[in-house]
Amino acid sequence: MTPPKPPLGAGPPPDWAVGWGEDRFGVFADVAVGFVTQRMRWIPPGAFMMGSPPDEPGRLVDEGPQHRVELSQGFWLGDTPVTQALWQAVVGDNPSCFRSPTRPVEQVSWADGQGFCERLNRQVRGLLVRLPTEAEWEYACRAGTTTSTWRGPLEILGANNAPGLDAIAWYGGNSGVGFELDNGVDSSNWKEKQVAHERAGTRPVQLKLANPWGLYDMLGNVLEWCEDAYATYAPGPQLDPVVQSGPDRAVRGGSWLSSARYTRAACRGLYAPGLQDDDLGFRLAIGPSAPADE
Repeated sequence: MTPPKPPLGAGPPPDWAVGWGEDRFGVFADVAVGFVTQRMRWIPPGAFMMGSPPDEPGRLVDEGPQHRVELSQGFWLGDTPVTQALWQAVVGDNPSCFRSPTRPVEQVSWADGQGFCERLNRQVRGLLVRLPTEAEWEYACRAGTTTSTWRGPLEILGANNAPGLDAIAWYGGNSGVGFELDNGVDSSNWKEKQVAHERAGTRPVQLKLANPWGLYDMLGNVLEWCEDAYATYAPGPQLDPVVQSGPDRAVRGGSWLSSARYTRAACRGLYAPGLQDDDLGFRLAIGPSAPADE
């Protein structure tokens, strides 16, 4: 079968790809370690408004000033966070609290993510994976949209109650519904939940809808480490931004225990690069951006 012609900029099938094609979301390529496969989605170059407008419900001060960002080159991004199955295939252990192969790996620090990328690059010929930059992450999360989620504006009815998130994200309002592991966190006293639940934690990837570029769990499930150090936004337009130095690392997307306001495309967080927690994971990127210094 002849692979479909990729969009301008995606180039020929990469050397590391064991699968290659195009579907309703766009071009994809698969990377494999043993029997575990990670699908990578081609993210085209483009420009977007990074951050949130002052009137966005739930907005936090560090989401501004909203500013134009141009990403001059396309890149590949994992369609899911790194799963426990992939982590174990590469590293050989599983640090996660909520264990099952199809759940995101968690209890991993930024430094752990860097180590994982180095190991995976040694194991797969021609592969150069890294963490996405913060700008790449938000650009991919928005997938050409401009509202607080890719499905539209978010109406926040309570701390853990934003019905618009239910179809696309595991967050504090729904992450305990049908939770099946025996070590879930007690969520009985969480305030203003969208749906009643008693125990919560991470959930298997791809159970919620993908965004228009075929990316799952960009909001909710686990927070995702970015390559960048965390820094206050500079005003004015930027080209291919990446913050090279600073004491803390940026995290994005909200998690299974996040309230509604923290589960938006523009929301930002920061943690020390050595922190490990049961709501911290990451996804893989491949592309031209320079890595940050630790």
